[in-house]
Parts: sequence; C-alpha cells; structure tokens
Amino acid sequence: MVQKKNMHIEAIGKNIVHCSIKVHKTLGPGLLESVYQKCLAYELEQLGHKVQCEVMLPIKYGPITLEEGYRVDMLIDDLVIVENKVSEAILPIHEAQLLTYLKMKKLSLGYLLNWNVPVMKQGIKRILNDYWPE
Repeated sequence: MVQKKNMHIEAIGKNIVHCSIKVHKTLGPGLLESVYQKCLAYELEQLGHKVQCEVMLPIKYGPITLEEGYRVDMLIDDLVIVENKVSEAILPIHEAQLLTYLKMKKLSLGYLLNWNVPVMKQGIKRILNDYWPE
C-alpha cells in the first residue's frame, strides 16, 4: 500500500511540474502569485486532481490550537503541498516554511514554485519531508 501511495505522490509531482511549465509558457513572468495559482489549479483539475487553495493550517501547541495559524497555498489530492512565490529567488526561509508545513500536515512532498523566472524549470524546487504516510 505504501509503495502504491508513493507512486501516486510521484505522479502528482510530475503533473505539478508539467502544469506549472505549461502555465508559465502561456503567461510568462511578471504577474501576481494569485493569477498563477488559479491557472495552475485549473490545469491540475483538468487532469482530475482535487485542488484546494488557501487551506488553513492550524498550529497545535500542547493543549491549545491556533486555528488562524497559516495558510497553505495549494493542497493537491490531500497529499502534496504547493507554495507559489513571485520573488527574485527562492530563499532558505521559503524552503524552511514549506518543510514546516509538510511536517505539520504529516506529508512527504511539496513544491516551491517561483514564477518570476525566465524559464519555469529554474523556478521549481522539490522539497521532501522524511515522513512517509502509511
């Protein structure tokens, strides 16, 4: 079962990469993060993926839960997180943020997508959490 789920996660990842390249080739750099996010969601949904945008991520600290914690840009099939950026470069803090989100959601795979690049493949960063769901 774990191997089948891992294969599914990898297929989602390939679709995220493929669709982000397609969106970027069509739109180019220089737009708002929200535009890319909506277009990427559309492309992934066309492939049959469940896409949730701006998903609340509560923070649990001991006995308390902070419901207004953080928001994940995109959650694909409840298995992969996508964080969209429009910046000069993907910074270590962006990677740390995504890794924290993955740990909090107990997920293993996430993508940082920086849309502010000449060629999209330069703006794709795959982040792995060592937690693998069963």
